[in-house]
Amino acid sequence: MITHIVCFKLKDNSEESVARTAAVLRDMEGKIDELRYIEVGIDVLHSERSYDIALITKFDSRAALEAYQVHPVHKKVIEHIMQVREAIVSVDFES
Repeated sequence: MITHIVCFKLKDNSEESVARTAAVLRDMEGKIDELRYIEVGIDVLHSERSYDIALITKFDSRAALEAYQVHPVHKKVIEHIMQVREAIVSVDFES
């Protein structure tokens, strides 16, 4: 299994903006066959080093992760993220 974690820092980190982007991420659930697990978390500490949203997803294989990356539903999410993000970091590992 491959775990894919992405953290997003938004340009506008107001409660409404963060909630909107979290909803966009959650909306992928059930729409991408390769996506086995999805969790979206909103930061509660708001420290200087905090990111606003964390996305945790799991896939059966690297090939499934690659298929997710080019899936039309995910591409629409990327379009939204590219407009609202200030910074993104990610890590992918076998689990």
